[in-house]
Amino acid sequence: MVILLWSCLLVAVVGILGTATPQPGNSSLHRLTRQLLQQYHKEVRPVYNWAEATTVYLDLCVHAVLDVDVQNQKLKTSVWYREVWNDEFLSWNSSLFDEIQEISLPLSALWAPDIIINEFVDVERSPDLPYVYVNSSGTIRNHKPIQVVSACSLQTYAFPFDIQNCSLTFNSILHTVEDIDLGFLRNREDIENDKRAFMNDSEWQLLSVSSTYHILQSSAGDFAQIQFNVVIRRCPLAYVVSLLIPSIFLMLVDLGSFYLPPNCRARIVFKTSVLVGYTVFRVNMSDEVPRSAGCTPLIGVFFTVCMALLVLSLSKSILLIKFLYEERHSGQERPLLCLQGDSDADESRLYLGAPHAEVTESPVCQEHQVPSDTLKDFWFQFRSINNSLRTRDQVHQKEVEWLAILYRFDQLLFRIYLAVLGLYTVTLCSLWALWSRM
Repeated sequence: MVILLWSCLLVAVVGILGTATPQPGNSSLHRLTRQLLQQYHKEVRPVYNWAEATTVYLDLCVHAVLDVDVQNQKLKTSVWYREVWNDEFLSWNSSLFDEIQEISLPLSALWAPDIIINEFVDVERSPDLPYVYVNSSGTIRNHKPIQVVSACSLQTYAFPFDIQNCSLTFNSILHTVEDIDLGFLRNREDIENDKRAFMNDSEWQLLSVSSTYHILQSSAGDFAQIQFNVVIRRCPLAYVVSLLIPSIFLMLVDLGSFYLPPNCRARIVFKTSVLVGYTVFRVNMSDEVPRSAGCTPLIGVFFTVCMALLVLSLSKSILLIKFLYEERHSGQERPLLCLQGDSDADESRLYLGAPHAEVTESPVCQEHQVPSDTLKDFWFQFRSINNSLRTRDQVHQKEVEWLAILYRFDQLLFRIYLAVLGLYTVTLCSLWALWSRM
């Protein structure tokens, strides 16, 4: 009997607890969600009056610059994108649902505007955020981070003091301005000067994000567009230390080679070493300097001009040494006439002695003939020495003329080199000053 009473009591308690526990299907949030989505059609633009446009409010906040691909003219950025619009079919009276003012609904079950970025050149990469917030008045807030790979006209002429301006243009791909209009979620000045979320530890600095609204007129209709201009500048300190300062040192060393005599062979060795240094430096720094088919950096142009001047000066020194060697070598053949004079004297003796071999002369004639041969030998040697001295004077005179011409040419190259180096320094300082004012 006692067991039966305890069993009845246990059943009564379980029934009371089951009645007091609310079921998920009876909660206010569940009833509200079911009421909103039960007869909702996401294929239809959510307005009661089809002639009324749906205004989508956009906002953009740049978080980081991930990559700047100059060769392919692409910019990769990480942005925080927000869009807000009003859905007239998703409003409710919060007093009927326990004062619920805002709920989250799956984006896949709702109508969403077809807003795209015109400059997209790659697949959009963003985390999958399947829900959006909807408040009691029907306002939908869709916030998500996006990695944008966009096409941009990148100018690297002023590298490493370059400033890039890339645009991100948002518009509907299908709906005209009569169906979908665009607007700004925040004030334009706030958008332009908002740098709180930007990461400054990268190579690039964010200057501003200006925005404009305009209507794109085409044969398919008029489309509303909002364009965000992302202006960034490069941090040049690393390139100044690793690229500009060593290049200036190499130029100064090459400039010092002009103080060596033009006919000095050590000058050729010195300039060759500087040229090798230039080549090694450019090979090592080739990955640091951006390469683009449409624009060549100023520093690359300057390196090329300096190497051209160096090669020209080196070629001039080589040609000078070659000419001087040829002149001296041709001048050294003339002194052999001294030796040729002796041989000619011997030949003359043999030639004169041949007829006298048949006729026997008196000893007195032979005594007078010996001094005559000795004078002839002296005469031939004197003429050879005279010709040798004249040849040396001519070679020396030509050397002086060549040296005078090449000294002038060397001074001209030196002045051109100074002008190029000064122009390059002034240009870099001007670019740095303009960069600092931005």
